[in-house]
Amino acid sequence: MARCDQGYLCTVCGREVEGLLDSDLYLRYVLGEVEADVLHSSPERHIRCNPSQAQFIVDDGFDPVVLDGPFAKAGLDPAYVAEEEARVSAGYRRLRELSGQGDSILNYPLAAVREDGRSHVGPGI
Repeated sequence: MARCDQGYLCTVCGREVEGLLDSDLYLRYVLGEVEADVLHSSPERHIRCNPSQAQFIVDDGFDPVVLDGPFAKAGLDPAYVAEEEARVSAGYRRLRELSGQGDSILNYPLAAVREDGRSHVGPGI
């Protein structure tokens, strides 16, 4: 995970992102939102430093993130929230599976993303 001896620094808080389970960049990669060829040059942040996405992680190993304001899941369509919770939680569980493994980075994305053969990067991402 390290670009150099210091490693990836979070663009939000400035602290080092120490592992996969803390990495918003790699979470977005396993979800198909970031291409493999830009991982080395993409900005990094902690999962918790991206609360608009972190709020959708529902997992016993992850303390819930509660977001206030217009992007809080409490004010969003329940069907959308359920879909995002399933998707983002699956991505987080994939990161947990990968921690400590020596698997090829090309195998990191969720199976559905790998089978699809393309990323799901939207406008402005």
